[in-house]
Amino acid sequence: MQPFALTYARPPIPEPETPYAYDPERQLNVLADGSVAVRDRAVLLACGATTSTAGSKTHFDD
Repeated sequence: MQPFALTYARPPIPEPETPYAYDPERQLNVLADGSVAVRDRAVLLACGATTSTAGSKTHFDD
């Protein structure tokens, strides 16, 4: 007998390929050449960076 949850289990979705990697020493995302990823407009447009509005709704000084 198969457990009920396994009927609806899905295989894990692989992480998407990104043109940048996290550098823990610098604490930011960098491109393969070592430049900061946030300065590359094409990367930002392709990866769909978002911003949070949570602070704006809870603090008047954000």
